Amino acid sequence: MHVVCLDLEGVLVPEIWIEFSAATGIPELKITTRDEPDYDKLMKYRLSILRDRGLRLADIQRVIGAMDPLPGAKAFLDSARAVAQVIILSDTFTQFAMPLMAKLGYPTLFCNELVVDADGTVSSYALRQQDGKRKAVEALKSISMSVMAAGDSYNDLSMIRAADTGALFRAPEAIRAANADLSAYETYDELLSHVRRFVAG
Repeated sequence: MHVVCLDLEGVLVPEIWIEFSAATGIPELKITTRDEPDYDKLMKYRLSILRDRGLRLADIQRVIGAMDPLPGAKAFLDSARAVAQVIILSDTFTQFAMPLMAKLGYPTLFCNELVVDADGTVSSYALRQQDGKRKAVEALKSISMSVMAAGDSYNDLSMIRAADTGALFRAPEAIRAANADLSAYETYDELLSHVRRFVAG
């Protein structure tokens, strides 16, 4: 059986923290895993900004509620799901992702959880496990699944390299240049062609 593992933000939906940065006028929140490879360092930085500014989960969720998938993402995802199983492996959080999953037709999503206090303050976060994207790919391969993976950020590289085949999608130039051996695409048509070649064997 063929399984396609996809990153979420930057691949199927806009970067949530960038959208929230624009909505709040806080430029420091523009930093994402496309810029910072240390996810724990990045999240602690984000949470400190939220705490200092008195921003709560509901403030972020209001911005997410107005977001839509990237143009063409839903059609691409539907086409990929027609030929393979698709799992979204993301370092986002359940509390962020659900409105966007509805707009994508509820694909399977493996992600993390925020720790939220009674007053709605985001106090911490809980990873499913360290390097969970790579470990999910390895687990799928351990039960004889053929796996393709695609993403755009530093935290996607280990799952892409663990997969049977993989690709960068709309990745920053620095990531593409440092991983020149990986296929790199800018359009959904290109990525879907890779999916179809993968399934065809």
